[in-house]
Amino acid sequence: MIKIKHRGSFKKAEKFLNAMSKREFMATLRKYGERGVEALREATPKDTGITAESWSYEIRNTDGVYSIYWKNSHRNDGVNVAILIQYGHGTGWGKYVKGIDYVNPALEPIFANMADDLWKEVQQA
Repeated sequence: MIKIKHRGSFKKAEKFLNAMSKREFMATLRKYGERGVEALREATPKDTGITAESWSYEIRNTDGVYSIYWKNSHRNDGVNVAILIQYGHGTGWGKYVKGIDYVNPALEPIFANMADDLWKEVQQA
């Protein structure tokens, strides 16, 4: 037989679980989704500006795990232009255009700040 004894209350745990069940953290995720879009828009190399203006985000919940997906809708011949800029691509004339890593530097501070804000939110719950 197992006996469990405890002292005190579960008030803090209950408060945290109630806050999480109400999804109060969704506002923080939306805030950083929008900040990420702005950071990507600013960091995207601009020729016509279409790729820079084509950023959006989506928050997904998969089995209780929330994720932010930043997406770019600009396509050329069915290929995502943001990916071509990031990783490079071959041309129709046999040349290679080297990629420019602009996504990672743009989102790095977003990730750091988001992690800090979400941790503070969890601690306050």
